[in-house]
Amino acid sequence: MRVILADSNDLMRVGLRTVLNSIDKVKIVGEARDNDELMEQVRNFGASLIVIDYTSPGFDIDIIRKAIQESSESKVLAITPEQSAQVLVDALRTGVRSYVKKDCDLGEIVNAVKETSRGNKFFCGQILETIQKASINVDDIDFESFSCEPVVLSERENEIIVLIAEGNTNAQIAEQLFLSNHTINTHRKNIMAKLGVKNTAGIVMYAVKTNLVSPNKFLFAADSI
Repeated sequence: MRVILADSNDLMRVGLRTVLNSIDKVKIVGEARDNDELMEQVRNFGASLIVIDYTSPGFDIDIIRKAIQESSESKVLAITPEQSAQVLVDALRTGVRSYVKKDCDLGEIVNAVKETSRGNKFFCGQILETIQKASINVDDIDFESFSCEPVVLSERENEIIVLIAEGNTNAQIAEQLFLSNHTINTHRKNIMAKLGVKNTAGIVMYAVKTNLVSPNKFLFAADSI
């Protein structure tokens, strides 16, 4: 397993290097202190696993997408301080496969590395708790359908997203927009495909994140509508 460590904190990289060197079949091929160094090492060495704190100085969340575009076989494990649920979900959408907090015990970090290298997802208990407290179920996020392409929604689709987030049924939306139920259902399916979500909760989450609706206004409608 070829690993690149990406963190601007020297002490953190030393700690990760020590931990990962204790794992069989792990080879650290590079260490990056900022976005530029990470991209250079990904281009020059490639990596099966990138371990990154994209919140540390010199990095940003967009570097995850860029690194994966450069090296599609690379899997990303994020190890960061505590973040909001929406920041966590944004990171997952950009390509982070597994996520643990920096104050997790060493056993969880080792497990995260091993599971991610096998192609599995791994989330420490603290990360899952943060996401679940925001009424977001990680199983509702269709990671496999995500891509590096930007999400482009039509004006009509944004209009329907708002109505869905406000708790309207397909029939109610059809009545308000003077469209058929079939047309609304088709729009809903297209919206879910573009956003990479599996259900109404995922659409609502997107609407709140992008400020299409206020968090205080929306209702989670039933998936069966």
